[in-house]
Amino acid sequence: MDLSALRGFYERPPAEAAADPRWAEAHQALLRGLEAGRIRAAEPDGTGEWRVNTWVKQAILAAFRATKMVELPGPGFPFLDKTAFPPRVLSLEAGVRMVPGGSSVRRGSFVAAGVTVMPPAFINVGAFVDEGTMVDSHALVGSCAQIGKRVHLSAAAQIGGVLEPAGARPVIVEDDAFVGGLVGIFEGVRVRHRAVLASGVVLTASTVIHDLVREREWVREVPEDAVVVPGSRPAKGGFAEARGLQLATAVIVKYRDHKTDAATALEAALR
Repeated sequence: MDLSALRGFYERPPAEAAADPRWAEAHQALLRGLEAGRIRAAEPDGTGEWRVNTWVKQAILAAFRATKMVELPGPGFPFLDKTAFPPRVLSLEAGVRMVPGGSSVRRGSFVAAGVTVMPPAFINVGAFVDEGTMVDSHALVGSCAQIGKRVHLSAAAQIGGVLEPAGARPVIVEDDAFVGGLVGIFEGVRVRHRAVLASGVVLTASTVIHDLVREREWVREVPEDAVVVPGSRPAKGGFAEARGLQLATAVIVKYRDHKTDAATALEAALR
């Protein structure tokens, strides 16, 4: 089934596609395309923006509808999951450094040559992780999340995906971004090229990012080269003021310079 036919097959409600007798053939074509990087849940549109491929998300949802729960063998105890997206078995030829210790890469995800996955980490279905990226211990790359080249996802970074609604933009982290430890990026937030998120920053679709350099606010987007740190702002109301209460917020304190580059550089030997 070629790409045009596959797209037409899945440009229907997931329940209808899942009930089609040709679903098994379409699903295998989908897996091959996702894992080769030819099919993506979202992709650059050539103008500096991103295009969401709604049909790809609908295809993933159809697969969950079309399959049943089974018992999968595991170390010490069984796993229970739908059969559509079992763990991927990566070969040496894939060029991915998968360090022993309990990581899992699900079928239907793209992991480029030169990616390093430290244990334990998880890369979910529909995710795209480009070359040279580091996925550190306890990091999550959620369903359909798009991760660029040479990104560093530090320990315990949580990159949400966004599978539903199907037309919603997934989380996007562009080339050369640095995501610090315990950072959370959710609900379709876009992190542009070379941005730096310091440890502990949490961004959602409603998070207001206060830019102290350009004196403006950003929502659902971190600008290119921005350095974002956790901050706080006073809570409103007499009760809050009387107690000196603060609310967490995200603050851009600078834009990248040579000092930032030195602080976020990875040792070449790790690659």
